[in-house]
Amino acid sequence: MAMKILTLQTIALILSHLPFISPINFSYPVVFNFGDSNSDTGGLAAGIAFPFGQPYGKTYFLNPAGRFCDGRLIIDFLMDSMGLPFLNPYLDSVGAPSFQKGCNFATGGSTLLPANAASMSPFSFGIQVSEFIRFKTRVLQLLAKDKRLKKSLPSESDFRQGLHMFDVVQNDLDGAFNSRSEDQVVALIPGFKQPIAACCGYGGLPLNFDNRIACGETKILNGTSMTATACNNTSEYVNWDGNHYTEAANKYVSSQILSGNYTDPPLSMNLQFLLGSDLFYNPNTM
Repeated sequence: MAMKILTLQTIALILSHLPFISPINFSYPVVFNFGDSNSDTGGLAAGIAFPFGQPYGKTYFLNPAGRFCDGRLIIDFLMDSMGLPFLNPYLDSVGAPSFQKGCNFATGGSTLLPANAASMSPFSFGIQVSEFIRFKTRVLQLLAKDKRLKKSLPSESDFRQGLHMFDVVQNDLDGAFNSRSEDQVVALIPGFKQPIAACCGYGGLPLNFDNRIACGETKILNGTSMTATACNNTSEYVNWDGNHYTEAANKYVSSQILSGNYTDPPLSMNLQFLLGSDLFYNPNTM
C-alpha cells in the first residue's frame, strides 16, 4: 500500500475550497507525525528540557503534558478517532515508551527550513526525516533479532501501510500575519467569542498578549509583579498562549478533517457519533 500523507494545517486552511467526493474509511495501523508545536506531544520537553508548567494541560490532562495547549492537540483527536493511543515522542526515552502504533517526531519551534543559531528548536523538518529513517532502520534490525519486540515496535508492513502526517511551516511563515490588519485576521477565523485574544496571557483585550511575559509566568513589569494567567472558559478562545491553539480550536479543526468532506481522498467518519463519544470527553465537565 502506498504511503498515506495528510497535512493537518493545510487541510484546515483550504476547507472551503475542496469538492465533496465519496468517502473512504479513516483507519490506519500506525501513525508517524512530523511537525512543530501544533503537534508536539512532548518532543521539545524531552529534547531540550523545555519547561512546561501550570496552566498548560489544564483542560484535559489537568497537568502539563508536553503540549503547547490547555489540552489535546489535533493529532490527539485524530489518534482517538482511530482507537489508537496518543503518540509518544521519538525523543522521549523515560518510561520505556511504546512505539507499536507509531511515533511522533514533531518538536515545538521546528521549521521547514534548516535551523540556525536563532532557532528555538534544532529539530527542523530535515532532522525529523533523518530521525525517522534511523528509527525505521533500527526497528527493523531489532525485530530481525527478537520477534518479541513487536509488542512495542511497528512491523515492516506498518511502515508501508501507516499514515504519515505533516504539520509544519507555521514558524517559517509566522511573519505573514504582520502584513494583515486586525480586521483581516479576524475575518479568517470561524466564530469563537474571542477569535484573536490569548486565553493565557497578560494585557487584557483585544489581544491579552505581552511578549515580555509568557503563559503562567510571574514577572516584574513597570515596577509591579504581574502574572500571565489563564481564562476561565478556554472553549471561547482560539488562541491559548499567544502562539498556539486551545483544545477547543484543535477540536474544531479535527472535526472538519474527520467530517470527510475536505480531504482528497475524503475520509469516512460519523461526526455526530464522535462528538458524543469519549473522543471529545472533557473531564472538567463531569
